[in-house]
Amino acid sequence: MGREDKATWKANYFTKLITLLDDYPKCFIVGADNVGSKQMQQIRMSLRGHAHVLMGKNTMMRKAIRGHLEHNPNLEKLLPYIRGNVGFVFTRGDLVEVRDKLLENKVRAPARNGAIAPCPVVIPAQNTGLGPEKTSFFQALSIPTKISKGTIEIINDVHILKEGDKVGASEATLLNMLNISPFSYGLLVEMVYDSGTIFEPKILDIKPEDLRVKFMEGVRNIASVCLSISYPTLASAPHSVVNGFKNLLAIAAATEIEFKEATTVKEFLKDPSKFIAAVATSTPAATAAAPAAAAKEEKKEESEASDDDMGFGLFD
Repeated sequence: MGREDKATWKANYFTKLITLLDDYPKCFIVGADNVGSKQMQQIRMSLRGHAHVLMGKNTMMRKAIRGHLEHNPNLEKLLPYIRGNVGFVFTRGDLVEVRDKLLENKVRAPARNGAIAPCPVVIPAQNTGLGPEKTSFFQALSIPTKISKGTIEIINDVHILKEGDKVGASEATLLNMLNISPFSYGLLVEMVYDSGTIFEPKILDIKPEDLRVKFMEGVRNIASVCLSISYPTLASAPHSVVNGFKNLLAIAAATEIEFKEATTVKEFLKDPSKFIAAVATSTPAATAAAPAAAAKEEKKEESEASDDDMGFGLFD
């Protein structure tokens, strides 16, 4: 079977991309820098049944999306992020699980001259096994060394590269001589698209507990502001009721006004020992049960000791 011509291939690619955009409500925009064909094949295999990977030229992806905006205007949000060496990973599954599978498929790679460091690089203190003639490489990078048993030994850990630094010729040569492959490359999630909404991948790390904490912080702030300006809202109303009740108790305690809730307060003011007794009786059951449990354990130990003895001596 002969290879299809360029026009047919483009038409099939447009159809495939539009079909995937219609069939899958969620996708990742992924960067594919430094990812080889063999690694891409491994990524496709690991995602089989969970996601579908589609790469292509940016101009073709933009053209296909613009031609489909009449049917799905939300796809326009993808266009600003189709730049550089990127592709799509379409899925119907859980975004966090698919993202984790992508992060698992990374390959170690050596540092190359001119590459941008994706992470900090630290050379640990070690005996390099290199001869003294290689000392110039370490001196050029201000790495403290000493000669030990005829080989170069690095005295301290050295931060040779920071994240975002450009790898120089000396750094690349030294790391290769030490057989250190400091970088790992794979498909990097740049943006996430979910049912018409596009957001950064760090949003996936937010847990329900984090949302609950942030929401309660907002509720507390609203309640504080409303209480300060005497503006009642659902957030401040419970606090206003409690504060008002406290004022009523204070007035009743200072006057002869009587009502059910103030009676107890007045009794406590007349006889503080009743308050101490009330606090003592309201302690948690677990605290009260602790001495009983200790006594029970002690009794059990005594019983076991008596069972072991049985009234006989060792040589009886």
